[in-house]
Amino acid sequence: MLRRNIRQRREYLYSKSLEGPQRALFEKKRRIRAALEEGKPIPTELRNEEHDLRRQIDLEDQERQVPKSIVDNEYATATIREPKILLTTSRNPSAPLTQFVKELKVVFPNSQRMNRGGQVISEIVEACRSHDITDLILVHEHRGQPDGLIVSHLPHGPTAYFGLLNVVTRHDIKDRKTMGKMSEAYPHLILDNFSTQIGERTATILKHLFPVPKPDSKRIITFANRDDYISFRHHVYEKPGGPKSIDLKEVGPRFELRLYQIKLGTVEQKEAQSEFVLRPYINTAKKQKTLGA
Repeated sequence: MLRRNIRQRREYLYSKSLEGPQRALFEKKRRIRAALEEGKPIPTELRNEEHDLRRQIDLEDQERQVPKSIVDNEYATATIREPKILLTTSRNPSAPLTQFVKELKVVFPNSQRMNRGGQVISEIVEACRSHDITDLILVHEHRGQPDGLIVSHLPHGPTAYFGLLNVVTRHDIKDRKTMGKMSEAYPHLILDNFSTQIGERTATILKHLFPVPKPDSKRIITFANRDDYISFRHHVYEKPGGPKSIDLKEVGPRFELRLYQIKLGTVEQKEAQSEFVLRPYINTAKKQKTLGA
């Protein structure tokens, strides 16, 4: 088992290392194809490679015209089987953290909650691999307030590290009459303003935590990016007076996410390469929008 995991890990990293050259080659082919279609001269910097590139373009079919990404390998089985999620916490969780994780269990379909106890991360990850768990979610706290969320995709990654802010659970809301009933139907997803490359990567990690819903599902989960803070909202809706009247009710919980790292590996692999790291203290940090415009 250990040797197989090491071999698969090497294949995963090797396929990731090929992404850059493949993307550069795809861009060259795209520019030559556009010049030929528009009747314009071939760009000067590509004239030495024109003969070989045109021969490759002639041999390509529609599937090979689009460059393959490591995401195609990471989530290759996403359309075949539904995600299975394991939720756990840091050691000795407080009552608010335990309540928050219980509500997250209802938010994510096909998820199960596990008491951390004295288990170490490496043991939990190996148990997840052996039981075909697709994603491991760890929730951390500081002085009784949830402040961190880790999403690790199995068996090889990626792992996204989020900061948690402004957490409001259903348990904290006093006016229960204004809330809708918690539905367990597969939700429709709204992913707003994930326009950059890192934003698309983050949206891919988040959306594959949920299975494909039925068309008549009346449950909606929203991830809205505003200034690199991802707002999570959970709603249900009804149509009491026909298709033109919609009664929208927030179900809860609600919180904000701040992405600060993506690693090409699982959560226990400290040596894994970082794909993205938030650096808020550089001079131009306030001007940069990492996830979207």
